[in-house]
Amino acid sequence: MDRTRPNLGPIYDTGFHAFVKRAFAAGVVWAVLVTVLPGAAVADDLPTPFPIWPGGVGPGSEGVTVQETMVERSADPAARHDRYTVGITRPHLSLYRPAHPNGTALLVMPGGGYLRVVVDKEGDEIGRRLSAAGVTVFVLTYRLPGDGHVHAADVPLQDAQRAMRLIRARAAEWGVDPHKVGAMGLSAGGHVAGSLGTRYDAPVYTPQDAADRFSARPDFLALIYPVVSMDPAIAHRGSRAQLLGDNPTPAQDAAYSTDLAVTAQTPPTFLLHADDDPAVPVENSLRFYAALHSAKVPVELHIFQKGGHGFGIRGVTGLPAAAWPDLYIAWVRGLGMMP
Repeated sequence: MDRTRPNLGPIYDTGFHAFVKRAFAAGVVWAVLVTVLPGAAVADDLPTPFPIWPGGVGPGSEGVTVQETMVERSADPAARHDRYTVGITRPHLSLYRPAHPNGTALLVMPGGGYLRVVVDKEGDEIGRRLSAAGVTVFVLTYRLPGDGHVHAADVPLQDAQRAMRLIRARAAEWGVDPHKVGAMGLSAGGHVAGSLGTRYDAPVYTPQDAADRFSARPDFLALIYPVVSMDPAIAHRGSRAQLLGDNPTPAQDAAYSTDLAVTAQTPPTFLLHADDDPAVPVENSLRFYAALHSAKVPVELHIFQKGGHGFGIRGVTGLPAAAWPDLYIAWVRGLGMMP
């Protein structure tokens, strides 16, 4: 399969962004970045990212030559950004610290069809909205399976497991209760989060340091218009092709269908979808719901008549689906995971 990326158009490569990339290459740690440039941001107003792997490069990506690039696709960036990132070999977290932290933490995996990682709609805006409610939010920029990494289909899960373990390892530093750390994924990021929720203990990488002694299991899970199944009848074709290639075997389809990996140990889950989703059929959420229900895992499912796909928060303004962040917060509180 030819997974060559299309012309990316205008990009962000600010001086500080270049500095961060050089720092990652040199293995500079997050504490040094904060000391050198307190309060600095990448590409205008984004939090300073920090690497999740020792040395920066993820396992199996040492020989990958793609370059991390942030692309702006908004027609009016001065009014509102709509960016995404490609070419990731040094996955990183962006931290959204609440003014009044309540001890709850959330790892967010944005979508992008496994071809890109959406920055604003499914990352930054989620981080800002939920941190305003007291949640300490970490947005993960994860590696993409079509970039030539040795472990290909498992690199997003490697990054998600490592990020979850790192959050717990540094929980005291960030004022986080290590027993109240959830995960949220949107679209293809929903497949990453669903994989984390069902394969949190899968040995997809060799332990790197003491952080890898911590559990990668989320305490609660949210899948927002998620890619779930690789069944060709309902799969998002682009995500399936990026993850598994053009002609995966039935065994591969089954192995990467997250609904088929649900067990009684899968975390309590919040599911959200629009019935008119033209990209990821609502049957994806329905299958995950059915698997959870069968396994007697606590689950809450919201299907809205209208919303389409990839709406994040901004895309459903004025629609009933705009209530979803409040519904999610109420659900987390009902679990006892948030005051």
